[in-house]
Amino acid sequence: MVERKFAGTLLPAMTFADPAGKTLDLGAQDGPVLVNLWATWCAPCVVEMPQLDALAGELEGEVKVITISQDIRAGEVVTPFFAEKGFTRLEPWLDPETQLSAQFSPEGVLPLTILFDGSGKEVLRVAGGYEWGSPEAAAMIRDALKAAPR
Repeated sequence: MVERKFAGTLLPAMTFADPAGKTLDLGAQDGPVLVNLWATWCAPCVVEMPQLDALAGELEGEVKVITISQDIRAGEVVTPFFAEKGFTRLEPWLDPETQLSAQFSPEGVLPLTILFDGSGKEVLRVAGGYEWGSPEAAAMIRDALKAAPR
């Protein structure tokens, strides 16, 4: 379900790491980002991940797709998952303390995908599974960014 009731919420200034220790400053992103909160134990999340990898390729140069695992076992489960799936565009960012879930989905709904515009303001969010591999998904993102207040 696509929701716009949280439009204007700012991209949080939080830092995440990947299993190798590389860090991501979420609040310092340059340009629009699509942030996906997911977990290896979440069936709809697992279905979405290859679609998000493909979408990241389709939107390259327009929107950065950032997937952040909410697995409390972090790299222990995310590293083999990424290795098995062979993603080419997604990076294995980790949030084992589930800071993002606490802020954006206190009810614990995963997957949760949020589109932020180039100024770091939320445009829309999708709670639950979505068909990110469909032509409509890329069109929805592009249209939402064009319609976002500047």
